[in-house]
Amino acid sequence: MAANYQERVKKWTEFMDPKSDCGAVVLIRYNDLPARPWPYREDIENRIDWAVRRYENQTEAMEWLDDDTLPYIAPYTGTEIFAEALGCKVHYSGDNMPFALPLIKEAAEIKNIRQPKIEDCCLYEIFELAYKLRGRAGENALIQLPDVQSPLDIAALVWRKEQFLMAMLDEPGAVNELTAITEGLLTDFLDRWFHEFGNKYIAHYPDFYMEGGFTFSEDEVGEFSSDLFRQFCLPVINRMSDRYGGCAMHCCANSKHQWEGFKEIRGLRLLNLVQPMDLLAEAVRFFGADVCHWHGAVNQEERLLSLPEWVKSRPPRTHVVLEASAATTAEAIELCSCLKGLGN
Repeated sequence: MAANYQERVKKWTEFMDPKSDCGAVVLIRYNDLPARPWPYREDIENRIDWAVRRYENQTEAMEWLDDDTLPYIAPYTGTEIFAEALGCKVHYSGDNMPFALPLIKEAAEIKNIRQPKIEDCCLYEIFELAYKLRGRAGENALIQLPDVQSPLDIAALVWRKEQFLMAMLDEPGAVNELTAITEGLLTDFLDRWFHEFGNKYIAHYPDFYMEGGFTFSEDEVGEFSSDLFRQFCLPVINRMSDRYGGCAMHCCANSKHQWEGFKEIRGLRLLNLVQPMDLLAEAVRFFGADVCHWHGAVNQEERLLSLPEWVKSRPPRTHVVLEASAATTAEAIELCSCLKGLGN
């Protein structure tokens, strides 16, 4: 198994290098575990047990499934963690993911927000969770980043959304002031995280392998113009990409109007777009071989039917992730063989 694991790491490393000939990686989702517990504080032991069991299942699957999945342990969270550290209250419905409630309504309230030290706020609980997971799974287990939102997305959670969006037009200085605070908190967290757990890791979403760089979600960009993206998002993303040696981005918004701006992100290694779902092939052609591609959250049957068309139409040397879900081990093996044939 150790050799198999190292071969997969090597393949992911080559895949993330746009100059390599590794044009595709294949991931088959096969999971016979019960539903994942919600990331609530009072359920920490169940969360640990679930994460370790999945890690063990992924490790065992390496013996019979020849895809490119790397086993990892997940201190999974919701989007609320950085906003909560800045003072936001968090809503727990009992049957869904937690989310942050806005802390401020107007620019004048920013003066009351202070950037906390990591060890003095709720973010340190995630480190403690990761230590426990490593203690159960082993010190060499790959660990997944928690849910890292961009500095602007964190700011949009802290400041009531409708007022925040208007402030991007009417009070840009205040938006930059709050975003500077969220950037400082996020870089403090990532600096410490990479120091503690190393810079070889699995991204939060989707779950690809990274060596160096940072990964993040930029989900608010569907709500404003490309000019505002270049004003408020691009500079901070590029600063952080320079700081960590590259980046990878998930965006679940309808963001086609931002694609030109996305091309200006320095060191962008992988791009995950979810919408518009009917433009998967167009996104691959538009960004081409400059980045690795893992796009779409479409119906699996439709995805598998359309895969041959867009995989074959991709520009030369373009790297793509091919993914499918299986209900049985037999289906997993069959899908793996099918997708590997497409990726060759």
